[in-house]
Amino acid sequence: MNIAKKLSSWRKYRETVTELGRMTDRELSDLGIGRADIRRVARTAVGF
Repeated sequence: MNIAKKLSSWRKYRETVTELGRMTDRELSDLGIGRADIRRVARTAVGF
C-alpha cells in the first residue's frame, strides 16, 4: 500500500471515529453499535 493510500485510509478512519463518537448512546444503539465498538467498526469500514 503506498503512502498516499495509507494516509487517505487513516483520514477516513479518524473521520469515522469522530462522527460515531459524536453520536449519542441511543443513536449508536439504533445502529447496533456500542460505544466500545466504535474503533472496531471504523477499522472494518476502512479496511484496516
